[in-house]
Amino acid sequence: MSLRNRLHAACGLSAIAFVAVAVWMAACIAPTEQSMGDIQRVLYVHVSVAWLGLCGFAVMAVSGVGYLLTRNLRFDHWFQSAGELGWITSGLTLATGSIWAHEAWGTWWEWEPRLTASFVLWLIYCAILLVRGSLDDPHQRARIGGVLGVMGAADLPLVMMATRWFRGMHPVSPQMDPLMRWTLLVNVLAFTALFAWLITERRKQLRFRQSNDDLQRTLIGRMKCSHS
Repeated sequence: MSLRNRLHAACGLSAIAFVAVAVWMAACIAPTEQSMGDIQRVLYVHVSVAWLGLCGFAVMAVSGVGYLLTRNLRFDHWFQSAGELGWITSGLTLATGSIWAHEAWGTWWEWEPRLTASFVLWLIYCAILLVRGSLDDPHQRARIGGVLGVMGAADLPLVMMATRWFRGMHPVSPQMDPLMRWTLLVNVLAFTALFAWLITERRKQLRFRQSNDDLQRTLIGRMKCSHS
C-alpha cells in the first residue's frame, strides 16, 4: 500500500473514531434535558446530518457549475458522490426529525415551513439521482445533472432561513446548556469529517470506474477498426 493510500485510510479511521467519541458524548456526557429527557439526545445527530444534507447539495451545485463551465467529468464525480451521500443524510434528517417531533409536538410530522422545505430538498435529491441513473452518456448525465443541481440549490436558503422567515413550530435557536453546545459542536465536526472522507472515497471509485469505461471503449474501437 502506498503512503498516500495509508494516509487516506488513516484519515478514514480517524473520522470514524471521531464520530464514535461524538456519539458517546451525546449519549453519556451531555446533560439530560429536563422537559424531553433522553430523547433530546437525538438532536445532536439530527442537527449534524441536517447540516450535511445542505452541504451535500451545495457541493452538487458548485460541481455542476464546474462541469458546465469546463466539461470536465471530474466535477461530475464530485457531483455524484455528494449527491449520493447528501441523499442519505437528508433522509436521516427527516427520520431523526420525526423522532424528535413525536416527543416534542406529539406527532411524527407537521407541514411546517422548515420540515416542508427539508422534505422538498430530499425530493430534489431523489429526482436528480433518478434522472441521472436513467442516462448512459456520461456527458449528457453530467450536463443535465449540473443544470438540475443549480436549479435545486434555490431550496437551500428556504431550509436554512425557514424558521426566521415564516412562523412555524420548529425552534429557531433553542437555549442549551454550555456542555450541550460543546457536544453539538463536536458532533457536527465529527460527522462532517466522516462525510468529507466518504465523499472523497466515493469520488475515487467513480473516477476509477470512468477510467475503466474509457479504456474499454478504446479497446472496442480498436478491435472494430482492426476487423474492418
